[in-house]
Amino acid sequence: MKKVVLITGASAGIGKETAKLLAGEGFVVYAAARRLDKMQDLKTLGIKLLHMDITLDDSVTKAVEEIMSNEKQIDILVNNAGYGSYGSLEDVALSEARYQFEVNLFGLARLTQLILPHMREKRAGTIINISSMGGKFGEPHGAWYHATKYALEGLSDCLRMELKQFGIDVVIIEPGAILTELNTIARENLITVSGNTAYADLAKKHVRLLAKADARGSHPLVIAKTIVKVALTNKPKVRYVAGAGARLILVIKTILPDRLFDALMLSQVK
Repeated sequence: MKKVVLITGASAGIGKETAKLLAGEGFVVYAAARRLDKMQDLKTLGIKLLHMDITLDDSVTKAVEEIMSNEKQIDILVNNAGYGSYGSLEDVALSEARYQFEVNLFGLARLTQLILPHMREKRAGTIINISSMGGKFGEPHGAWYHATKYALEGLSDCLRMELKQFGIDVVIIEPGAILTELNTIARENLITVSGNTAYADLAKKHVRLLAKADARGSHPLVIAKTIVKVALTNKPKVRYVAGAGARLILVIKTILPDRLFDALMLSQVK
């Protein structure tokens, strides 16, 4: 039987490219997102579309029930939906901080909860969590986004040990700089939130740095190909690092003392 894959955040970027590649490999692919209009082109590839707001329990529950009704199984879950909004911690409203956690962590966790009983019944399955190289280091103005990715790394490590007994793999993908909508949103929000506060000078410099990083970023296909690699292997690694700058900066982070790493990061914001 063909394996069934559910991909969240599939209306653009990494999620959309992954859906295309997995469909080409013969998987039954369900692409989920809030913006169905952005995914209509996927229908021509035989990809099934689902409306899902990862922050709403009813929406997530309905999507899982639809897949199980149609397919009777979910073999691979790609937790790709994500949101990043930048600004100094002092300036960012807690409502905005909570929303980032709802999208990047709690919504992901709820979807995983709903799918796990079906994977446990089969004693097989793969959960692929799209984290970030930012789950291993911080940067100014990114406190809440990085906090969600740090939390996702910890959640994934714990979940991996819990699910080993059931034959379910938990894999973390740590992308580097990728050309996605998230980057534009982060820059725009940074200026809106902190561009006229005590943090304005550093914020404006940081926006310029983020724009340069975008120019050097990798295409989402780089991460999509990594996800497909995981989906096609019987014994995936725990972590995969891919995309512009990721390997180098993570190596530097492990070598340098924290204050030196801080100084290196700040030296780039100019």
